[in-house]
Amino acid sequence: MEDFFLANKVLTVSNLTKKYKQRTAVDNVSFDVYEGEIFGLLGPNGAGKTTIIKMITGLAKITSGDITICGYSVKSNFEKAIINVGAIIETPTLYSYMSGKQNLKYYANLYKGISKQRIDEVIELVGLKDRINDKVKSYSLGMRQRIGIAQALLHNPKILILDEPTNGLDPNGILEMRHFLKKIAKSNKISILVSSHILSEMELLCNTVAIIDNGQLKQIRSIGQVARTAKKKIAIKVNYPNFAGKLLMNKFGFNVELAGSNVICDVEESKIPQITQFLISKNIPIFGINTVTQSLEQMFLDIVNNDNKFGDNL
Repeated sequence: MEDFFLANKVLTVSNLTKKYKQRTAVDNVSFDVYEGEIFGLLGPNGAGKTTIIKMITGLAKITSGDITICGYSVKSNFEKAIINVGAIIETPTLYSYMSGKQNLKYYANLYKGISKQRIDEVIELVGLKDRINDKVKSYSLGMRQRIGIAQALLHNPKILILDEPTNGLDPNGILEMRHFLKKIAKSNKISILVSSHILSEMELLCNTVAIIDNGQLKQIRSIGQVARTAKKKIAIKVNYPNFAGKLLMNKFGFNVELAGSNVICDVEESKIPQITQFLISKNIPIFGINTVTQSLEQMFLDIVNNDNKFGDNL
């Protein structure tokens, strides 16, 4: 895992709060995004992720706190801050009767100094060179997302902000999007802030995740830290898992779950000899023993439900 804390800070969100009359949509949220980092806002629908993104991009007014982008405050120096941002919120706005290239030329005219060479560069970057002259109405959803990202990258921003970029994509489209985003973050040193409620995808895509629930920041964790601190359990494959599970609970008192023919024991690996010896003494044959690592999804549920604490925020 790259050490992003040695890189330049591109985005700083400080004590950010958004209130709508009596409702607090975002409550005192703070985090940093570094150069070349893919930073995920992870949480259920309605958690406040999109509201945070809208405040960063100037689409929603900040109630209190501040946001700085490349050192410029969104509140006091919006134009200098926002020029460093490329964003797609919800779905990209494209003209379906025009080709992909025509769309890019149209949006390039909204900025100063975007050359034909830069348009060709972003087309190459998003991998649409072979289809760029086709009409957008013939594009798949994944291709539309790519041309939208190309549009967002035209002015060479320092940070790309994407709200639920894999929504509606099939498994192949999600895989392509993941590889594409990782490629541009690494090769072009572009920071990417992405929001999603899909935990498994965020685990595979992001370097760092911030868990948001009910407008509050619950945890910030690097994916490397998730892997290091994730709880490990023991999975024992047996013929009669229900019977074996009851015996183990009665004997040792630890928590047991059933998964098919596996008994999942919430204990450390050092307990394996003791457990196997006990099961053998009860004439229960063992067909395999593995360790099971807690997923980001399980960690997320633990954090949100306050069932477990995982140390200090990064």
